[in-house]
Amino acid sequence: MNAYPKNGDKFRQTIPESRRIVVKIGSKVLVGSGGKPDHRHIGRLVAQISAIHRRGCEVVLVSSGAIASGMEALGLARRPAAVPDLQMCAAVGQVRLMALYHDLFGKERIRMGQLLLTHDDFERKLSVANLRRTIDHLLRAGVVPVINENDAVADEEVKAYMSLGDNDHLASLVARQTRSDLLVMLSTVDGLRRPVAGGRTVRVPYAEAIDRKLLALVRPPEAGSVSKGGMDSKLRAAAACIQAGCNVVIADGRRQDVLLRVLDGEDEGTLFPAVPV
Repeated sequence: MNAYPKNGDKFRQTIPESRRIVVKIGSKVLVGSGGKPDHRHIGRLVAQISAIHRRGCEVVLVSSGAIASGMEALGLARRPAAVPDLQMCAAVGQVRLMALYHDLFGKERIRMGQLLLTHDDFERKLSVANLRRTIDHLLRAGVVPVINENDAVADEEVKAYMSLGDNDHLASLVARQTRSDLLVMLSTVDGLRRPVAGGRTVRVPYAEAIDRKLLALVRPPEAGSVSKGGMDSKLRAAAACIQAGCNVVIADGRRQDVLLRVLDGEDEGTLFPAVPV
């Protein structure tokens, strides 16, 4: 990792020029301390996305949270391990999650549309072409596409060995297929952190490459958590995006106005600048 003055301002100067943006919100960002969806905080995130939309940017939202919403409705304290139970939670929770987004975007006078995707949608050329065309048409019409993985029917996506990583990989695929300028992944940490003397960790403001040394700084998520992603899956998703010419920022989705700060080019989160293509 090279270090430029002012935490990589050289690269952040291009962020405000982004016109097509994918925002990915992880499950843990959407829930409160009790594990239930935090409607007030979700409303603040939607308000930020709406403000970016009104700037003239095209915004695609990749949102986790269906399983967590279903867990709340079904009174479950921990994420189930069995695939049928996860599918049940997703089926119950997806409706609740989309209804919430519909209401919140409606208050902002912005229309939203839902897309549920699986691995298979990215494996066939015809499906990819249809997906890209649908998203393009939604964006041109001023609609914010809200995307989630279709856990309710695709059991391979909810199994650990085929996991999309709490939508990290899904967001990366969407960003690449839509030729987006920027992917912002909102987590519960302020970016990638590295250890320093005294047992402390500090935020890495930016990194020009994602290599083994960088991946060694992270660890997988705990079993039984609401989220199935982690910094490892985010770094792998970011690596694919920057190679495709898309900037990536990993930031703390609980911080006030974090999206607006990122889009203004402020020193927020960890930036992974796109590799010139």
